Amino acid sequence: MLHTINKSPFENNTFTTCVRFLQPGDPVLFIEDGVYAVQAGNRFGALIQSVLKKNNPVYALKPDLDARGISAIAEGVKTVDYAGFVDLVEEHQVNSWL
Repeated sequence: MLHTINKSPFENNTFTTCVRFLQPGDPVLFIEDGVYAVQAGNRFGALIQSVLKKNNPVYALKPDLDARGISAIAEGVKTVDYAGFVDLVEEHQVNSWL
């Protein structure tokens, strides 16, 4: 299942809640203000690394990173464009954490 997160982790607990429900291999995609979670050097870096260590791929939507001026992201996080976003949605059932 693809988990999409669109809320900033600084204003919402969506990301931390999502982590509790991840199954091995479930990808996580940060979009909109959710991309603040993957910014390098913030307090969510350890949580991002724990997700990656459980073999859950982590993605961030590149246009949303660019729109927010985020150029440095946590190690191991992959960026996707809109086509990559569509590919992920086609490959997985989606759970949107709103």
